[in-house]
Amino acid sequence: MTWSRPFLLAAFTCTIHLPQAFSQEEGDEVAAATTFSEEEVLPNYQYEYIPDFTYDQVDQRIKSMDLEMPFKLNDRIFSFIQYFTVRNRDYTKMVLARKDLFFPMFDEMLEKHEMPAEVKYLAIIESGLDPQIRSRVGAMGLWQFMPATGRMYGMNVNPDVDDRMDPELATESAAKYLKSLYRMFGDWELALAAYNCGPGNVRKAIRRSGGKKTFWEIYNYLPRETRGYIPQFQAMLYILNHLDEHNFHPEEPTYAVAYEKIRFDRAMSLEKLAELTNLCVADLEKLNPSIKRRKVPETNRTMALRVPKSKAPFIQENLAWISDSLGNAPLPLLASDKLIVQPVESLAQEIQREGITYRVRSGDVLGRIASRHGVSVSQIKSWNGLSSNLIRVGQRLTIYSANTGTLAQVQTNSNGQKTYTVQPGDSLWIISRRHAGLTVEQIKRLNNLHNNNIKPGQKLIIG
Repeated sequence: MTWSRPFLLAAFTCTIHLPQAFSQEEGDEVAAATTFSEEEVLPNYQYEYIPDFTYDQVDQRIKSMDLEMPFKLNDRIFSFIQYFTVRNRDYTKMVLARKDLFFPMFDEMLEKHEMPAEVKYLAIIESGLDPQIRSRVGAMGLWQFMPATGRMYGMNVNPDVDDRMDPELATESAAKYLKSLYRMFGDWELALAAYNCGPGNVRKAIRRSGGKKTFWEIYNYLPRETRGYIPQFQAMLYILNHLDEHNFHPEEPTYAVAYEKIRFDRAMSLEKLAELTNLCVADLEKLNPSIKRRKVPETNRTMALRVPKSKAPFIQENLAWISDSLGNAPLPLLASDKLIVQPVESLAQEIQREGITYRVRSGDVLGRIASRHGVSVSQIKSWNGLSSNLIRVGQRLTIYSANTGTLAQVQTNSNGQKTYTVQPGDSLWIISRRHAGLTVEQIKRLNNLHNNNIKPGQKLIIG
């Protein structure tokens, strides 16, 4: 098979909507597409040069590659090389823009498990290198794990956390699964085929072929999708190692953000963590794609979070007070939004005690609640870690009695130092936020504190 002349092609309309293996019918169509109509090669102001290449040229390039896996060119593979280098260059460019996000991590993981580096190209066929892509049958992530298989390899798959979308955890699991398939069949092509259609289907194909033991020997007995799966993988393996020969030059590659993992050991909101550390919540989401709804639930409190490496030293140095402040977030809403009626006599008795839990009623605002309990709005906000005046029906607020003498006070002592009396619900972070220009470290230094532990009534020097 040869290309008779170089082409100057306009952008094609043919695109892959889901990065999955071709069906047999689609594959046959691609295999037959060795020429293009005159309309497809008409000059266009928006064109790019697509180099001419022949079957023999591609074959020689493949033979010169230093590979750990078997790779011998045939018509089926060549047809997919034509497809991804000519008819659907946009898909290949999309992959090139994403590969630097994941390939360094893939290489490290595969080396750790003593596996061929070529295995990383399989993720292109599985997901197009999109860690959050979901297939029509429920497979998820870079390596398209089904929920049951993900759980089998220790991944959390629940309404709050889905580790299948975590690139590292999914790649680790994929490496373990593929290695077990290789031990089962003793051949990497068969292991990859089993990853696609299951080991049972590969065993069945081996039996029906009369006991043959290579992919191309059992090719005709495999499911249709799997027949296109390995050739697509090998086509991408070739293309990404011969980009210049096919005039691929990614203009806007995306690189991974350097990060470190930190364990906070508590349920938390990513919004709250972003607020405390001056991070962008969108960056935290990108670094932790397995977390849904921007919340780490109690059931997954021990999971380590990725944070930008540039911010990691600050977080590590201030981990105690950050963790403490994360715990001051408002409690979740009640399951019901019904009006909660509390007798006046009972309310009066509770106010006399040191503190009460007040449930927000329909029509409540912080000013009205504060007035009713003889405290200030700023006190209620500080006791409950509120950053705004927004409250919702059913929300629980901790309120301390005005009779306990816990009103916030700033005084100046005989030495001219300003002192602050710690209030119930205070933390060093809350105090620092309440006084402009004051940091947690300054409070600790001024008061010779070696940890973040403070208690109501304690006097702190703040200036």
